[in-house]
Amino acid sequence: MAINHEKEVSAPLASEEAEEPGVFVRFREYMRRNPLLNTTWRIGVFTVGVTVLAGGLVMMVAPGPGILGIVVGLAILATEFAWAKRALHHAKQAAEKAKEKALDPRKKRRNTILAIVGGVLAGAAVIAYLVVYDFTLPWQIRDYTPWK
Repeated sequence: MAINHEKEVSAPLASEEAEEPGVFVRFREYMRRNPLLNTTWRIGVFTVGVTVLAGGLVMMVAPGPGILGIVVGLAILATEFAWAKRALHHAKQAAEKAKEKALDPRKKRRNTILAIVGGVLAGAAVIAYLVVYDFTLPWQIRDYTPWK
């Protein structure tokens, strides 16, 4: 007597049907099969990713969302390169640590107190400057002659 070890597979329900790969997945598989197209695609991804990453680095010192640019650049590069995937993983871990540190109630309270004290000191310095140099409101100027 033979034993059938194969399990009977019931027909999948409508919600469990195996979906066909999406258009992008099929397109990317087609590109990977052709070495020239694959290399061209990887060069394009590298160029766009490095450009966005460099823009993020510039925005770290210039106005703009620098960290967002760096993360987006790494995410673009991580679609094709393992080193970028590792760097993105490390960046995500560092961001998670920073979030936990920023949400620590004791440090949050300390930072709030420091911000208030700093604001009061800055306001006092401005008022002291205006008192020392005889600040006059524009509508109280009697004779406005910028040159004499």
